[in-house]
Parts: sequence; C-alpha cells; structure tokens
Amino acid sequence: MGILSGNPKDEPMHYGEISNVFMASSAAKGAISCYQAYLNHAGDKELKKILENLIDQARLESKELDALLINNGITPAPTMPERPAVKLEDIPAGARFTDPEIALKIASDTSMAIVACSQAMGQSIRVDIGALFAKYHLAKSAQGVKILDMLKDKGWLIFPPLQVKRPETVKV
Repeated sequence: MGILSGNPKDEPMHYGEISNVFMASSAAKGAISCYQAYLNHAGDKELKKILENLIDQARLESKELDALLINNGITPAPTMPERPAVKLEDIPAGARFTDPEIALKIASDTSMAIVACSQAMGQSIRVDIGALFAKYHLAKSAQGVKILDMLKDKGWLIFPPLQVKRPETVKV
C-alpha cells in the first residue's frame, strides 16, 4: 500500500480530511461561545445541564481536533474568549432568548452536527480520523436523544404537519 501503510497517525491527511477537521474545530469553538451565551439566557435547570454538557463536549472536540491539526503542521482557527456569566434577570426581556428557542436551536445544531460527522467519516481515508468523527457522532446522537426527550417533556417540540388521514390507494 506504500504511503498509506502502517500507523494511520503517520499517514498524511488529504485536503478533505484537513477541511473537515478544521471546520469541525471551528464549529466546536463557535458552539462553546454561543452555548455560553445561551447558558446565561436559560432558566430551566434541565436545559442548563444539557448546555453545560454540550459545552464540555465542544471543548473536548476542539482540543482533540486542534491537536490533530497541529501534529500535521496546520494552524487551527483561534479560540474565542470565554463569555462572562450574567444573571438572567439582568438581560432585558426583549433581548432574552426563551428556553424553547434555545432548546430548538441546540436540537437543530445537534442534528446538523450528526450529519457533518457522518460526512467526515465517509470522506476519511485515515482510520484514526474516521474513528474520531465516529466517536463524536455517537456522543452527539446520545445528546440528541436527551434534547428530544426534553423537548417532548416540556412541550417545546414543534411538530411538522402530521398525516392523520391517509390517501386511499388506487387499484389499477
């Protein structure tokens, strides 16, 4: 197999892997900043716990992905500054995100992140990179189930149109 034999960590990354790793690291850093802001706006204890878990996962991903980039001679995107904690009461009502808004946004983000992980897994030639994104895929899937359960339990889930009356089949 030549250049792609032996330890995967010694193999070069192809441009698609570099792009996927760089973008995933950037997305994780953006999620940390955004979810810290959401944490300031959240009032529900269960939602806050989920946000804290999402921030912890994003920090882990950012750290691992940046290490992978650096080990391959690529400069990662800069990390954003930490957001200060703010009391919910200090945020004006018109500027405040509501708990259902935050919950729906993190559900959407998690769903899109799962798809991005699947795509990165499929494009990876290096086994270690594919496995890393598989690990993130599993973590995001588990978190997505928790978010969905919370949305249902709290009545925050906005259902798409339901097909209650099914069309009759036509026999030809």
